[in-house]
Amino acid sequence: MDRPEWRIKVLYDGDCPLCMREMRFLEVRDRNARIAFENIAEPGFDPARYGLDHERVMARIHGVLPDGRVIEGVEVFRRLYEEIGLGWLLAPTRWRLLAPIFEAAYTVFARNRLRLTGRREPACRNGTCEVTKALGAGERPA
Repeated sequence: MDRPEWRIKVLYDGDCPLCMREMRFLEVRDRNARIAFENIAEPGFDPARYGLDHERVMARIHGVLPDGRVIEGVEVFRRLYEEIGLGWLLAPTRWRLLAPIFEAAYTVFARNRLRLTGRREPACRNGTCEVTKALGAGERPA
C-alpha cells in the first residue's frame, strides 16, 4: 500500500524546547503520516521557498498546504490536531466569540517564545538570523 501524502507541512523551530515537545507529540500520534515536519533551525532551511523571510517565520508558527498556500497561527494547530484525530480539542478556537481571544493569546505567546525558552531575540545579519541562548546569572559567554 502506498504511503498517503501529507496534508499539512508544519514549519517549526527545532531549537525551541516547547516547540520540539509539541512536534514529538504530533509525530507520535500521526499514524497516517499526514503531517510533514520541516525544521526552520536547520542550516539549509530557506523561508523564501514559501514566500517568507526568516524574521516572519520565527515570529509565528506556519504551515504549508499541499497546494502551496501558507497558513499561520492558531489555524496551523487546528489543522495539525485534526490530522491526529484530536480536532475536537481545538474546536472552541473556531467559535466566533472565542476565536479572537485564542488568536490574541497565541500572539502573546509567540511574541515571548524566545524569552520563555531562555533564548534572546535573533541576531540578524547578511540575511540570516541566529538565536543565542540568554545567559543566566553567573554564566559567562563561551
